[in-house]
Amino acid sequence: MVFDLRGALLKKEEIESARLMDFEFRLRARTMKLLGERLSLDLVGEIAKADDDAIVAGLRERFPDIAATYSEARDEARRQLIAERGDPTPHKFA
Repeated sequence: MVFDLRGALLKKEEIESARLMDFEFRLRARTMKLLGERLSLDLVGEIAKADDDAIVAGLRERFPDIAATYSEARDEARRQLIAERGDPTPHKFA
């Protein structure tokens, strides 16, 4: 019986990539939800139209301290997601 190391590594890469992309999308959505709540705006739909930097840049004129608020919302979103779904750090191949 032969173990297919290449196949196992490719499968691991596929699974890890999908898991990390899912976490990143959830992080973006949760960040915009929290940021929107703090600013009394609905920002979740904006993630389909622009990246986070563009969204924050668009809000900068109305909210001069948006960078700090965005950073706090992103940190809180990350803490919530890790508590709900676990740490997104890739699993080691053992």
